[in-house]
Amino acid sequence: MPVKINKSLIFFLLILLPPALTSQEKEWMFGPFERPEGVNPIITPRKGPVFFCPVNEKDVYWEEMATFNPASVVRDGRIYVLYRAEDKLGEMIIGGHTSRIGKAVSDDGINFERKPEPVMYPGHDDQKEYEWPGGVEDPRIVETADGMYVMTYTQWNRDVPRLAIATSYDLVNWKKHGPAFKKAYDGRYLDFHTKAGAIICRPEGSRLVPEKINGVYWMYFSVPYVHIAVSDDLINWRPIEDDRGELLKVLSPRPGYFDSWLVEPGPPALITDHGILLIYNAGNSMHTGIPELGHRLYTAGQALYDPANPIKLIDRTDNFFIRPEEEYERTGQYEDGTTFLEGLSYFDGKWFIYYGTADSRVAVIVWDPSLN
Repeated sequence: MPVKINKSLIFFLLILLPPALTSQEKEWMFGPFERPEGVNPIITPRKGPVFFCPVNEKDVYWEEMATFNPASVVRDGRIYVLYRAEDKLGEMIIGGHTSRIGKAVSDDGINFERKPEPVMYPGHDDQKEYEWPGGVEDPRIVETADGMYVMTYTQWNRDVPRLAIATSYDLVNWKKHGPAFKKAYDGRYLDFHTKAGAIICRPEGSRLVPEKINGVYWMYFSVPYVHIAVSDDLINWRPIEDDRGELLKVLSPRPGYFDSWLVEPGPPALITDHGILLIYNAGNSMHTGIPELGHRLYTAGQALYDPANPIKLIDRTDNFFIRPEEEYERTGQYEDGTTFLEGLSYFDGKWFIYYGTADSRVAVIVWDPSLN
């Protein structure tokens, strides 16, 4: 007679496993990733050095409160991580401090040297109304064929979070282009809550290069649903709407799963042999999801889209492939626990994912494809 599988029991046993990432569930997935032993977290808050803030005209310990949610990119044989850093000024709540973006560099992807000042921050510029006092947050970075870096990030004025675009040729001097959707539909989405822009790219050696599909660039974005937008120039973006004139949902939370509360794009999406791979961050609800996993705990899953039609979802994982397990992933500003993935780089024959832990620190996981 057929064997009846108890899915609840399997999941319960899964979460009791020792701190190691889950095995591969589907052929098309990236991984399995591992936490390098004894190195995490790789970037932590520190009181020094001091940065002179041009807006409030004060010296601030700009990364004293938290360092988390990083982007990553390979340049000249080294890995650069651009991470969100918060000072301790402001309200003692998540989002109540000023965020700036710092830069760290590594020869091995594990040990980093940090720069003393942020490379992007709120200033007296044409973006101040969108970026002050909350700051600039949660970058993702891709590189064009001619060597221009395109950053998607969140502008936070403590009123409306807005997905924005900046560009650079050296990862230090950034030109802010403002909200990604400012010009779309006569500004209809300028004041919408938007964030988390994951541009579709093709891996070319160690670079992630944006590639047009059907004549345009594509980007997954936002939370608690994942939406999608297109662009001709990687700077001005137009969200795709459904038949009712609302933002098209291309990935949604699922009752009964690890992603029951919310879904949000992670690192830049990749064109692979199987399709377009989107690694996404997922929030669990203990009321509608998996009670044993915890309430509003962040894990991560993977989704696969049609390479000729980025709107069309082909498959997605039934289980997370990383979840908060270590102490540094469950202690900090977000005590429920986060493994929030944003940086993805191919370096020295391996895939590195850099992620924020508990809204407080930066950690890394690594996959060596040659071992599969």
